[in-house]
Amino acid sequence: MNRNLTVSMQDVAREAGVSPQTVSRVTNGSKSVRDETRVRVEEAMDKLGYRPNYAARALKYGRFNDIGVVVFSLYDYGDSRILDGIVAAAVDEGYAVTVRTMGVGKERSLQAAVERMAQLPVDGIIVVLQQDVPDFDTFVPPKEMPVVLVCEGASTNCPTVDADQYGCSTSIVDYLLEQGHSTVHHIAGPMQSRAARSRLQGWSDQLDRHGIAAPQALIGDWGADSGYRAGFELAHDPECTAVYAANDQMAYGAILGLKDGGRRVPEDVSIVGVDDSLRGIVPKLDLTTMRMRFDTIGHEAFTMIRKQCEGEDVPVNVKTVIPGELIERGSVARYPR
Repeated sequence: MNRNLTVSMQDVAREAGVSPQTVSRVTNGSKSVRDETRVRVEEAMDKLGYRPNYAARALKYGRFNDIGVVVFSLYDYGDSRILDGIVAAAVDEGYAVTVRTMGVGKERSLQAAVERMAQLPVDGIIVVLQQDVPDFDTFVPPKEMPVVLVCEGASTNCPTVDADQYGCSTSIVDYLLEQGHSTVHHIAGPMQSRAARSRLQGWSDQLDRHGIAAPQALIGDWGADSGYRAGFELAHDPECTAVYAANDQMAYGAILGLKDGGRRVPEDVSIVGVDDSLRGIVPKLDLTTMRMRFDTIGHEAFTMIRKQCEGEDVPVNVKTVIPGELIERGSVARYPR
């Protein structure tokens, strides 16, 4: 296979029997090229060893057609699903995606993360803010480098989008109270997580709106083992009849802890989780949950950054949230029974 770096777009056009403009459309991901033509061009590119010169294209068109994405962790379920949504939307629009993880220590700031990513050939940057950064309120995007933040709160300088973390909690509390429970216990995620704190606040505020004093929340770490420990502890509280866990892994662990503590689910205790991350993983899944639409969040984040890259205005200081969807299974029952 020839990997001659001097192969030009004209060479590919001659090999494929098309015009250089058609080759350009294929390399730019244009949807206007017929499938059979696209395949012929791609086969010619592979045969000749042609690789598009993205630097030259950027000089000509002013864009790389590449979006940078910064995440705290590639292993977090929500972050990975949001990234999937971004990538899927980018592919549909002929964009590539470059991914980096957030720095550590003093480098863990928006300013540092964006500066590092901006050194790469990207047109704009999406930062998925799983945790707090010290400069959230003061950060200003660099000139000519648009930035979108995936976080629930509004920013005065960047468009933002996220799941309705707070609203999912208020909906779950209302749902469990409507089943006849007098209160709702909460297993929260780690407090360094923005989502965990927002879900905790929504739970507490909604109980307060109903005139109910919030029980002491138990703090987990998103893992099933921490949910198990919390569930086992709650099993020994005779007043506990309803539990809201901040994610499905802790909820599933809590079910096992409750059962080992002598309480049945849902006959004695109802439980609801968040995210629907165990679907297709746990057989005969019977956990009621608030499904978070992470793919939609990723798609919306990409749309926001693409519009800015292409010269459109996207409002800042606006709280854009994507509501969850309650998925009722078998872990909730009416009370009293």
